[in-house]
Amino acid sequence: MKNRSLALILAALSTLGPFSIDTYFASFPELGNHFRVSEIQVQQTLSFYLIALAGMNLFHGALSDSYGRRRAILVSLGVYSGSALACVAAPSFYWLLFLRVIQGLAAGAGMIVSRAVIRDRFAGSDAQRMMAQVTVVSGLGPVIAPILGGWLHVWFGWRGPFAFLAAFGAVLWCTCWLGLKESLAPNAHQTLHPGHLLRSYAEAICHPAFVLLCLALAFGGGGFLLYVATAPDVVLNILGLSKTQFGWLFLPIVSGLILGAAVSARAAGRVHATRLLKYGFTLMAIGASANLAVNLCGIVRVPWAVLPLSLYTFGFSLLAPVATIQCLDIFPTRKGLASSIQGFFQTLIFALIAGVVARFVYRSGVKHAYGLLIMMCLSWLAYGGYAALTSPANDTVLDSEIASEKPDIPGSGIDQVGKI
Repeated sequence: MKNRSLALILAALSTLGPFSIDTYFASFPELGNHFRVSEIQVQQTLSFYLIALAGMNLFHGALSDSYGRRRAILVSLGVYSGSALACVAAPSFYWLLFLRVIQGLAAGAGMIVSRAVIRDRFAGSDAQRMMAQVTVVSGLGPVIAPILGGWLHVWFGWRGPFAFLAAFGAVLWCTCWLGLKESLAPNAHQTLHPGHLLRSYAEAICHPAFVLLCLALAFGGGGFLLYVATAPDVVLNILGLSKTQFGWLFLPIVSGLILGAAVSARAAGRVHATRLLKYGFTLMAIGASANLAVNLCGIVRVPWAVLPLSLYTFGFSLLAPVATIQCLDIFPTRKGLASSIQGFFQTLIFALIAGVVARFVYRSGVKHAYGLLIMMCLSWLAYGGYAALTSPANDTVLDSEIASEKPDIPGSGIDQVGKI
């Protein structure tokens, strides 16, 4: 029961990002009319948020390594709720942009620090299982957010989604205050001395296997996040649906994520990690290829135009828990920092997609499909580079830990690199 409660809390924290992105999609046209700006300018409220999210993701983990996981989460939730509430009263479009930046600076702590919490408390297949369980529950967020956001917009206008985000952040703050205990051991706290911190970041960023693994996760997720970033265009323009029908896009995407994570949780400790990775990439390739074929054939209607996305996300979610733990275990005494950098890469890729790639695929299902396929190939190549650097001398840390099921023992510094 304790593990289930922890999984629910961490999953709720992980949904903060999707809710911050997906809930106000239906309000894009009204935001443009209200502030008298173009649709491309409204898209900047997402791009600016993502850039701030990516930048601050570099520091959430390091701050939690120093001050503790619980404190980092509580402070960030307080800032997030206040900025979301201020968005409701934004007097101009530029004030809204500024407040979205503040939201982005605070929103990433939940996802970043929750991964470190899992690795603090669990090892081997237990960590993979918990990571997958959190993904299963948090996967409901991207399904609920756009549908709820559509109705909030209908009932309350563009301010409705932001008021909901403020209330959601406040509820999460109360839940964490009451139910989330500190997971970082007292003797595992790290210094925030600038020199030490810079050396730690430099060592992580200069570690080829770590960077390639981060890129593999970022590009793999970036494939379906392309559809998330351009959801108003996909739903309203390409598929020709209404403002309350965003579920037709998000339900297939998230159902694949949830089912893949559920299978990964069941397979933890039973199926070799490398086999899960192979199955995941194979399913991603099949899904991306099928998606391109459907669009080239001109079948741009539901459900056929969105079903291949389920197969892609199923494959990604099958391998993501394994690859995420591999990534964190490269630096066992700096899990927060490793999680921060991993989150930075993922969010940076998403920000580039929302701010740059989105305009090149606008109003074209075929271009979206090519984008998905390219992202999948980049993910596969990055993981192949990681595997070439770490094989055959080493196997995955998950497989080696399954036999012992012993948690990590804090070491003396970031130079203690976990075997991969």
